[in-house]
Amino acid sequence: MNSNDLAQYIEATDGISKPWLLIQLRLKKLQERRHELSADDYAKQVADIHDDLMKLGEWWVGRERDVF
Repeated sequence: MNSNDLAQYIEATDGISKPWLLIQLRLKKLQERRHELSADDYAKQVADIHDDLMKLGEWWVGRERDVF
């Protein structure tokens, strides 16, 4: 699945309100551009995405049946 397919899936399933899906989209887009980036730039962007993921906290607690 490429980033366009993932974006279409997110839109079709009303996933725009689900930040964990948007993080997956960011990772996929970064993966697709990896060859254009230096190792340092890539590492910085991965770290930025990781920071945003950690800010989500334990969003699944109490919603396990809905999201897993």
